[in-house]
Amino acid sequence: MVLVTKAELHQLIKNKVMKAGLPEDHAQEVANHLAYADSRGVHSHGAVRVEYYSERINKGGSNAKPNFSFRKTGPSTGIYEGDNAVGMVVATNGMIEAIKMAKETGIGFVGMRNLGHCGTLSYFLRMATDENMIGMSMCQSDPMVVPYGSADPYFGTNPIGFAAPCAGGPPIVFDMATTVGAWGKIIDARSKNKAIPDTWAVDKTGHPTTDPFAVAGLVAIAGSKGYGLMMMVDILCGSLLGIPFGGHVSSMYADLSAGRELGQIHLVINPEHFIGLDNFKNNIRKMVDEIHALRPAAGFDRVLVPGESSEKKAQDYEKNGIPIVKEIYDYLVSDDIHFNRYEGKSAFASDTLD
Repeated sequence: MVLVTKAELHQLIKNKVMKAGLPEDHAQEVANHLAYADSRGVHSHGAVRVEYYSERINKGGSNAKPNFSFRKTGPSTGIYEGDNAVGMVVATNGMIEAIKMAKETGIGFVGMRNLGHCGTLSYFLRMATDENMIGMSMCQSDPMVVPYGSADPYFGTNPIGFAAPCAGGPPIVFDMATTVGAWGKIIDARSKNKAIPDTWAVDKTGHPTTDPFAVAGLVAIAGSKGYGLMMMVDILCGSLLGIPFGGHVSSMYADLSAGRELGQIHLVINPEHFIGLDNFKNNIRKMVDEIHALRPAAGFDRVLVPGESSEKKAQDYEKNGIPIVKEIYDYLVSDDIHFNRYEGKSAFASDTLD
């Protein structure tokens, strides 16, 4: 591992994606997002993704000169057209519009069409809590998950995120894939040559595997319940927005010269339009305090609320440096844009598309 500061990591990522072809303002947002992920211990959505993004950008699959547009469809609803730009840029712009509407009407619901992979949802959710708003976000992804009772993948990992501001402390934030293990965590395990739990995925025979390189299907959380959640996400992010859904969602790797045409939604709620901001934040504070006061189970020192672990990680990394896999660091400081490692791969980045 190599230890780096957040500022150094941000600059290295920005330099790399600019070299791949992004304009500086888009590169700045990508670096903001990926450095944020690594700085909070979400390494599955940080620097490990840079080479893939760079290859897609360099091959034209991420539009470096998009024509963005936002159309309000009602007082509290709108659609943001991403023109297949890098997902972080589109999703950031969409959240800005959702926050604006929530300030005016109490609710902001924005659907984003035709964007690339957006990264970790918590980044956008914290934009909402920074404005004292409640945030929800979800997005679709390509077929990787074996639905409950099926032997074939159909839906993606389709993550869901939620955040709420809290009086006198950090916000409540959770960001979860609807699979037992997120695909990004399997990528991270590959980069570190580490085994994965046998509850995360199955191999091509349908049997559980601990080999991150043998993954041919991910497993939904809680069986049929997780299956229902990922279907919900896909309906809201695909069918509702009039873009590809389910098994029709584009592959992450098959053709890096083509746009992804993914969908995502942000829902922002203004507590001031309900019980009032101070009352709401104080309620959240009371909840957090009461949870902290619960007796911890065996093996635990304290009962935490969502987001606390990443807050602690961010503090540790700010003091001691962010650990980055040496191979990834060497790539970031090199002159190489990418090594042509992702084009034509299956959804699981394997060499076969069947």
